[in-house]
Amino acid sequence: MRALIVKVSALGDVVHTLPVLDYLQQVSPGIEIDWVVEEGNQEVLEGHPLIRKVHLVRTRAWRKAPFSFKTWQETAKVKRELQERRFDISFDLQGNFKSGLITWLSGAQRRYGFDRDGVREPLNLIFTNNQVPLRRQDSHVSARALRVVSVPFGKDYTGMRLSTNIYTSPEDDAAAEAFLSTLADGLVFLFHYGTTWETKLWREEGWIELGKLLQSKFRDSTILFSWGNDGERAAAERIAAAVNGNARILPRMTLKSLCAFLKKIDLVAGGDTGPVHMAAAVGTPTVSFYRATDAKRNGPKGENQLHVQSPLHCHACLRKECDRDRQCRESITADALMQNIERILG
Repeated sequence: MRALIVKVSALGDVVHTLPVLDYLQQVSPGIEIDWVVEEGNQEVLEGHPLIRKVHLVRTRAWRKAPFSFKTWQETAKVKRELQERRFDISFDLQGNFKSGLITWLSGAQRRYGFDRDGVREPLNLIFTNNQVPLRRQDSHVSARALRVVSVPFGKDYTGMRLSTNIYTSPEDDAAAEAFLSTLADGLVFLFHYGTTWETKLWREEGWIELGKLLQSKFRDSTILFSWGNDGERAAAERIAAAVNGNARILPRMTLKSLCAFLKKIDLVAGGDTGPVHMAAAVGTPTVSFYRATDAKRNGPKGENQLHVQSPLHCHACLRKECDRDRQCRESITADALMQNIERILG
Protein backbone atom coordinates (compact mmCIF):
# COMPACT_ATOMS: atom_id res chain seq x y z
CA MET A 1 0.00 0.00 0.00
CA ARG A 2 1.13 3.55 -0.77
CA ALA A 3 -0.04 6.28 1.59
CA LEU A 4 0.39 10.04 1.66
CA ILE A 5 0.38 12.21 4.78
CA VAL A 6 -0.42 15.90 4.32
CA LYS A 7 0.69 17.86 7.37
CA VAL A 8 2.58 20.91 6.21
CA SER A 9 2.95 23.12 9.30
CA ALA A 10 3.61 24.37 11.93
CA LEU A 11 6.82 22.79 13.21
CA GLY A 12 5.35 21.71 16.54
CA ASP A 13 2.26 20.26 14.87
CA VAL A 14 4.41 18.30 12.39
CA VAL A 15 6.32 16.82 15.34
CA HIS A 16 3.03 15.97 17.10
CA THR A 17 1.99 14.01 14.00
CA LEU A 18 5.04 11.70 13.99
CA PRO A 19 3.28 8.85 15.89
CA VAL A 20 1.14 8.14 12.80
CA LEU A 21 4.23 6.69 11.11
CA ASP A 22 4.64 3.99 13.74
CA TYR A 23 0.89 3.37 13.79
CA LEU A 24 0.72 2.82 10.02
CA GLN A 25 3.73 0.52 10.03
CA GLN A 26 2.25 -1.57 12.84
CA VAL A 27 -1.18 -2.01 11.25
CA SER A 28 0.11 -2.37 7.68
CA PRO A 29 3.67 -3.76 7.67
CA GLY A 30 5.56 -2.78 4.53
CA ILE A 31 3.37 0.25 3.81
CA GLU A 32 5.14 2.98 1.79
CA ILE A 33 4.59 6.44 3.28
CA ASP A 34 5.25 9.83 1.69
CA TRP A 35 4.77 13.15 3.51
CA VAL A 36 4.00 16.66 2.22
CA VAL A 37 5.46 19.41 4.40
CA GLU A 38 6.12 23.14 4.20
CA GLU A 39 9.62 24.11 3.15
CA GLY A 40 11.54 24.90 6.32
CA ASN A 41 9.98 22.10 8.37
CA GLN A 42 11.39 19.25 6.30
CA GLU A 43 14.47 18.63 8.44
CA VAL A 44 12.44 16.95 11.19
CA LEU A 45 11.25 14.39 8.62
CA GLU A 46 14.27 13.86 6.38
CA GLY A 47 16.06 10.57 6.94
CA HIS A 48 13.19 9.02 8.89
CA PRO A 49 13.30 5.28 8.16
CA LEU A 50 9.50 5.03 7.83
CA ILE A 51 9.19 7.82 5.22
CA ARG A 52 9.88 6.96 1.60
CA LYS A 53 9.97 10.57 0.38
CA VAL A 54 9.37 14.07 1.75
CA HIS A 55 7.60 16.39 -0.71
CA LEU A 56 8.16 20.11 -0.18
CA VAL A 57 5.58 22.86 -0.74
CA ARG A 58 5.83 26.64 -0.38
CA THR A 59 2.26 27.55 0.42
CA ARG A 60 3.23 30.77 2.21
CA ALA A 61 4.97 32.05 -0.92
CA TRP A 62 2.16 30.80 -3.15
CA ARG A 63 -0.45 32.74 -1.17
CA LYS A 64 1.49 35.96 -1.68
CA ALA A 65 1.57 35.53 -5.46
CA PRO A 66 -1.20 33.07 -6.36
CA PHE A 67 -1.30 33.99 -10.06
CA SER A 68 2.41 34.26 -10.76
CA PHE A 69 4.06 31.96 -13.28
CA LYS A 70 6.43 30.62 -10.62
CA THR A 71 3.53 29.64 -8.36
CA TRP A 72 1.75 27.80 -11.14
CA GLN A 73 4.99 26.13 -12.17
CA GLU A 74 5.76 24.93 -8.65
CA THR A 75 2.23 23.68 -7.91
CA ALA A 76 2.16 21.80 -11.22
CA LYS A 77 5.45 20.13 -10.30
CA VAL A 78 4.09 19.05 -6.91
CA LYS A 79 0.93 17.68 -8.55
CA ARG A 80 2.97 15.73 -11.09
CA GLU A 81 5.30 14.24 -8.46
CA LEU A 82 2.41 13.17 -6.24
CA GLN A 83 0.31 11.64 -9.01
CA GLU A 84 3.29 9.69 -10.32
CA ARG A 85 3.31 7.81 -7.00
CA ARG A 86 -0.26 6.49 -7.56
CA PHE A 87 -1.20 6.63 -3.89
CA ASP A 88 -3.80 4.18 -2.65
CA ILE A 89 -4.83 6.48 0.19
CA SER A 90 -4.10 10.00 1.42
CA PHE A 91 -4.60 11.59 4.83
CA ASP A 92 -5.22 15.31 5.28
CA LEU A 93 -4.13 15.90 8.87
CA GLN A 94 -4.14 19.71 8.63
CA GLY A 95 -7.76 20.49 7.86
CA ASN A 96 -7.50 23.78 5.97
CA PHE A 97 -7.91 24.83 2.34
CA LYS A 98 -4.28 24.40 1.30
CA SER A 99 -3.93 20.91 2.79
CA GLY A 100 -7.23 19.84 1.25
CA LEU A 101 -6.11 21.04 -2.16
CA ILE A 102 -2.81 19.15 -1.88
CA THR A 103 -4.66 16.01 -0.78
CA TRP A 104 -6.94 16.26 -3.82
CA LEU A 105 -4.01 16.95 -6.18
CA SER A 106 -2.39 13.72 -5.01
CA GLY A 107 -4.87 11.81 -7.16
CA ALA A 108 -5.62 9.27 -4.42
CA GLN A 109 -9.11 7.83 -4.73
CA ARG A 110 -9.49 7.43 -0.95
CA ARG A 111 -8.91 10.76 0.75
CA TYR A 112 -9.39 10.89 4.53
CA GLY A 113 -9.70 14.03 6.63
CA PHE A 114 -11.63 15.66 9.46
CA ASP A 115 -15.39 16.16 9.44
CA ARG A 116 -17.12 19.54 9.63
CA ASP A 117 -16.49 19.89 13.36
CA GLY A 118 -12.80 19.05 13.05
CA VAL A 119 -11.62 21.12 10.08
CA ARG A 120 -10.00 24.54 10.45
CA GLU A 121 -11.57 25.88 7.26
CA PRO A 122 -14.91 24.62 5.85
CA LEU A 123 -13.63 24.67 2.25
CA ASN A 124 -11.40 21.76 3.21
CA LEU A 125 -14.43 19.48 3.10
CA ILE A 126 -14.77 19.61 -0.68
CA PHE A 127 -11.40 17.86 -1.15
CA THR A 128 -11.86 14.75 1.04
CA ASN A 129 -14.32 11.94 0.46
CA ASN A 130 -13.97 10.18 3.84
CA GLN A 131 -14.56 12.60 6.71
CA VAL A 132 -13.79 11.27 10.17
CA PRO A 133 -15.62 12.53 13.30
CA LEU A 134 -13.45 13.14 16.33
CA ARG A 135 -14.31 11.62 19.69
CA ARG A 136 -13.89 13.12 23.14
CA GLN A 137 -10.70 11.10 23.68
CA ASP A 138 -9.21 12.55 20.47
CA SER A 139 -8.63 16.00 21.94
CA HIS A 140 -4.82 16.09 21.75
CA VAL A 141 -3.17 17.16 18.48
CA SER A 142 -1.48 13.75 18.12
CA ALA A 143 -4.72 11.93 18.89
CA ARG A 144 -6.60 13.89 16.22
CA ALA A 145 -4.15 12.72 13.57
CA LEU A 146 -4.14 9.14 14.82
CA ARG A 147 -7.94 9.05 14.77
CA VAL A 148 -8.04 9.97 11.07
CA VAL A 149 -5.40 7.44 9.98
CA SER A 150 -6.85 4.65 12.14
CA VAL A 151 -10.36 4.59 10.68
CA PRO A 152 -9.60 2.84 7.34
CA PHE A 153 -7.64 0.13 9.17
CA GLY A 154 -10.28 -0.52 11.83
CA LYS A 155 -7.78 -0.59 14.71
CA ASP A 156 -8.09 1.99 17.46
CA TYR A 157 -4.81 3.70 18.33
CA THR A 158 -5.65 3.94 22.05
CA GLY A 159 -3.70 1.42 24.07
CA MET A 160 -1.02 1.01 21.41
CA ARG A 161 2.62 1.78 22.21
CA LEU A 162 3.66 4.26 19.53
CA SER A 163 7.16 5.70 19.24
CA THR A 164 8.41 8.95 17.81
CA ASN A 165 11.85 9.81 16.56
CA ILE A 166 13.70 12.48 14.61
CA TYR A 167 16.61 11.15 12.62
CA THR A 168 20.00 12.82 13.03
CA SER A 169 23.19 11.91 11.20
CA PRO A 170 26.38 10.64 12.88
CA GLU A 171 27.96 13.98 11.93
CA ASP A 172 25.20 15.92 13.71
CA ASP A 173 25.54 13.70 16.78
CA ALA A 174 29.33 14.08 16.85
CA ALA A 175 29.08 17.89 16.59
CA ALA A 176 26.63 17.99 19.50
CA GLU A 177 28.89 15.78 21.58
CA ALA A 178 31.89 17.97 20.80
CA PHE A 179 30.04 21.10 21.93
CA LEU A 180 28.86 19.48 25.15
CA SER A 181 32.42 18.43 25.95
CA THR A 182 33.31 22.12 26.31
CA LEU A 183 30.84 22.60 29.18
CA ALA A 184 31.40 22.17 32.89
CA ASP A 185 30.42 18.88 34.51
CA GLY A 186 26.85 18.83 35.75
CA LEU A 187 23.33 18.97 34.40
CA VAL A 188 22.70 20.78 31.10
CA PHE A 189 19.46 22.72 30.66
CA LEU A 190 18.18 24.50 27.59
CA PHE A 191 15.89 27.54 27.71
CA HIS A 192 14.00 28.43 24.54
CA TYR A 193 12.60 31.94 24.85
CA GLY A 194 11.13 32.45 21.39
CA THR A 195 7.92 31.48 19.64
CA THR A 196 5.91 32.74 16.67
CA TRP A 197 3.04 34.21 18.76
CA GLU A 198 3.47 37.13 21.13
CA THR A 199 0.78 35.56 23.30
CA LYS A 200 2.92 32.44 23.79
CA LEU A 201 5.96 34.33 25.11
CA TRP A 202 6.94 34.62 28.75
CA ARG A 203 8.39 37.70 30.42
CA GLU A 204 12.18 38.04 30.47
CA GLU A 205 12.15 38.64 34.24
CA GLY A 206 10.54 35.24 34.70
CA TRP A 207 13.27 33.52 32.69
CA ILE A 208 15.92 35.30 34.76
CA GLU A 209 14.29 34.22 38.01
CA LEU A 210 14.00 30.63 36.79
CA GLY A 211 17.65 30.63 35.73
CA LYS A 212 18.79 31.82 39.14
CA LEU A 213 16.60 29.24 40.89
CA LEU A 214 18.14 26.50 38.75
CA GLN A 215 21.69 27.57 39.43
CA SER A 216 20.98 27.81 43.13
CA LYS A 217 19.53 24.29 43.23
CA PHE A 218 21.90 22.64 40.72
CA ARG A 219 25.18 24.44 41.33
CA ASP A 220 27.28 22.77 38.63
CA SER A 221 24.61 23.08 35.95
CA THR A 222 24.87 24.92 32.63
CA ILE A 223 21.97 26.82 31.10
CA LEU A 224 22.04 27.14 27.32
CA PHE A 225 19.82 29.43 25.26
CA SER A 226 18.56 28.57 21.78
CA TRP A 227 17.12 31.11 19.35
CA GLY A 228 15.64 31.33 15.87
CA ASN A 229 16.05 34.97 14.81
CA ASP A 230 17.90 38.13 15.78
CA GLY A 231 15.15 39.33 18.12
CA GLU A 232 15.14 36.04 20.00
CA ARG A 233 18.92 36.06 20.21
CA ALA A 234 18.95 39.57 21.66
CA ALA A 235 16.40 38.56 24.32
CA ALA A 236 18.37 35.40 25.12
CA GLU A 237 21.56 37.45 25.53
CA ARG A 238 19.84 39.80 28.00
CA ILE A 239 18.48 36.89 30.02
CA ALA A 240 21.78 35.01 30.03
CA ALA A 241 23.68 38.12 31.13
CA ALA A 242 21.29 38.65 34.04
CA VAL A 243 21.38 35.00 35.09
CA ASN A 244 25.19 35.04 34.92
CA GLY A 245 27.07 31.92 36.05
CA ASN A 246 27.22 29.07 33.55
CA ALA A 247 24.81 30.57 31.01
CA ARG A 248 25.69 30.46 27.31
CA ILE A 249 24.07 31.31 23.99
CA LEU A 250 24.04 28.54 21.40
CA PRO A 251 25.37 29.31 17.93
CA ARG A 252 22.96 29.35 15.00
CA MET A 253 21.87 25.78 14.30
CA THR A 254 19.90 23.91 11.69
CA LEU A 255 16.91 21.95 12.94
CA LYS A 256 18.90 18.73 12.54
CA SER A 257 21.88 19.97 14.53
CA LEU A 258 19.59 21.37 17.23
CA CYS A 259 17.76 18.07 17.44
CA ALA A 260 21.02 16.14 17.82
CA PHE A 261 21.86 18.49 20.66
CA LEU A 262 18.43 18.09 22.29
CA LYS A 263 18.95 14.32 22.45
CA LYS A 264 21.97 14.72 24.73
CA ILE A 265 20.91 17.28 27.35
CA ASP A 266 19.01 16.84 30.59
CA LEU A 267 15.94 19.08 30.28
CA VAL A 268 14.34 21.72 28.04
CA ALA A 269 12.14 24.58 29.26
CA GLY A 270 10.00 26.73 26.98
CA GLY A 271 6.54 27.62 25.78
CA ASP A 272 4.34 26.00 23.15
CA THR A 273 7.03 26.01 20.48
CA GLY A 274 8.82 23.69 18.06
CA PRO A 275 12.08 23.01 19.97
CA VAL A 276 10.14 21.92 23.08
CA HIS A 277 8.10 19.44 21.03
CA MET A 278 11.24 18.23 19.24
CA ALA A 279 12.92 17.58 22.58
CA ALA A 280 9.92 15.57 23.79
CA ALA A 281 9.82 13.59 20.53
CA VAL A 282 13.39 12.35 21.08
CA GLY A 283 12.74 11.50 24.73
CA THR A 284 14.28 14.48 26.51
CA PRO A 285 12.34 15.73 29.57
CA THR A 286 10.58 19.08 29.13
CA VAL A 287 8.81 21.61 31.30
CA SER A 288 6.63 23.90 29.22
CA PHE A 289 4.09 26.65 29.84
CA TYR A 290 0.85 27.52 28.02
CA ARG A 291 -1.07 30.77 27.80
CA ALA A 292 -2.94 31.19 24.52
CA THR A 293 -3.00 27.46 23.87
CA ASP A 294 -4.20 24.48 25.91
CA ALA A 295 -1.59 22.17 27.44
CA LYS A 296 -4.07 19.30 27.33
CA ARG A 297 -4.35 19.71 23.56
CA ASN A 298 -0.85 20.87 22.63
CA GLY A 299 1.50 19.81 25.41
CA PRO A 300 4.00 16.95 24.92
CA LYS A 301 2.76 13.66 26.33
CA GLY A 302 4.68 11.41 28.69
CA GLU A 303 5.59 11.15 32.37
CA ASN A 304 8.68 13.35 31.91
CA GLN A 305 6.78 16.03 29.98
CA LEU A 306 5.22 18.42 32.49
CA HIS A 307 3.15 21.55 31.81
CA VAL A 308 2.18 24.79 33.52
CA GLN A 309 -1.09 26.34 32.30
CA SER A 310 -2.01 29.97 32.88
CA PRO A 311 -4.68 30.06 35.63
CA LEU A 312 -6.62 32.89 33.97
CA HIS A 313 -10.16 31.91 33.06
CA CYS A 314 -9.54 33.01 29.46
CA HIS A 315 -6.49 30.82 28.91
CA ALA A 316 -6.25 28.78 25.69
CA CYS A 317 -7.94 31.66 23.85
CA LEU A 318 -5.91 31.06 20.64
CA ARG A 319 -5.55 34.83 20.25
CA LYS A 320 -2.32 36.19 18.80
CA GLU A 321 -2.92 39.63 20.32
CA CYS A 322 -4.57 40.43 23.65
CA ASP A 323 -4.97 43.49 25.88
CA ARG A 324 -4.46 41.22 28.92
CA ASP A 325 -1.17 39.89 27.59
CA ARG A 326 0.94 41.30 30.43
CA GLN A 327 -1.33 39.88 33.11
CA CYS A 328 -1.32 36.53 31.35
CA ARG A 329 2.49 36.46 31.21
CA GLU A 330 2.71 37.26 34.90
CA SER A 331 0.32 34.42 35.72
CA ILE A 332 3.09 31.96 34.83
CA THR A 333 5.56 31.85 37.74
CA ALA A 334 9.17 30.72 37.96
CA ASP A 335 8.30 28.80 41.12
CA ALA A 336 5.69 26.71 39.31
CA LEU A 337 8.15 25.82 36.54
CA MET A 338 10.90 25.09 39.06
CA GLN A 339 8.64 22.73 41.00
CA ASN A 340 8.07 20.70 37.85
CA ILE A 341 11.78 20.64 37.03
CA GLU A 342 12.55 19.32 40.52
CA ARG A 343 9.75 16.78 40.16
CA ILE A 344 11.35 15.39 36.98
CA LEU A 345 14.93 15.46 38.23
CA GLY A 346 14.12 14.26 41.74
